Amino acid sequence: LFLAAIAPSIALLYYFYKRDKYEREPRKLLLKAFFIGCISVIPIVIVEMQLNLFERPDENFITAGYTAFIVAGLVEEAFKYLAFYLYIWRHTEFDEMYDGIVYCVFISLGFATVENIGYVVESGFSTALVRAMTAVPAHALFGVAMGYYLGIAKFISLNARSKYMRLGFFVPIILHGVYDFILFSQRFYLLIVFVPYMLYLWRRGLKNVDELVETSPYKE
Repeated sequence: LFLAAIAPSIALLYYFYKRDKYEREPRKLLLKAFFIGCISVIPIVIVEMQLNLFERPDENFITAGYTAFIVAGLVEEAFKYLAFYLYIWRHTEFDEMYDGIVYCVFISLGFATVENIGYVVESGFSTALVRAMTAVPAHALFGVAMGYYLGIAKFISLNARSKYMRLGFFVPIILHGVYDFILFSQRFYLLIVFVPYMLYLWRRGLKNVDELVETSPYKE
C-alpha cells in the first residue's frame, strides 16, 4: 500500500524533472523542495481543522463551496505558495522560468504524497488506483499553474511582477477549489464534468510546461 501510494508522485516528479531538458535543477534542492512540501502537511492540517466548520461538505452548495475553496483550496495552495516564496524565490538556482514549475510541482507533490499515504493506508488499494489518476496528478497540475505564473514573475519587469505574483497565488486556489467542489457537491450533473475538467487541467498544464521550457536561456 505504501508503494502504491508513493508511485504516482515518483512518476510525476520524474516526468516534470525530465522536461527541464536544457538545464536541470540540482537534485539536492529538488529533494529539499519535496521535503518542504511533505512537512507542510502539519500546518495545513492544523489550519484546516480550525476552519472546517461542517462535518459533511456535501450537504449543500454553500458548505461544499466553503470547504472546497477555503478549507482545501485556499489553505493548501497558500502554504505551498509560502513555501516556494520562502525557500526558492531568492535562490540562485531559480535562474529560468521553467524552474518555477519544477519547484512548485516538487512542493505540491511533497504534500500530495503524504496526503495520499494517509488515504491509501486507511482505505486500501482501490483508493490508490483512483487517486493515482485524479488527486495526485491534480496537485501536480495545481503546482504547474502556480509555477507558471511565478516563473514569469521572477523574470518579467518589476512593473508587471505583482500581477503575475497574484495570478500565481489565486489561479491554483481557483483550480483546486473547482476540483474539490465538483467532488464535494455529489451532484450527478456536476460529476459528469469531472473527467473533462481533469483533461482541461492536463491540457492547460502541459501547454504551460511547453511554453516555459522554450524560454530557457540555456537553449542552444
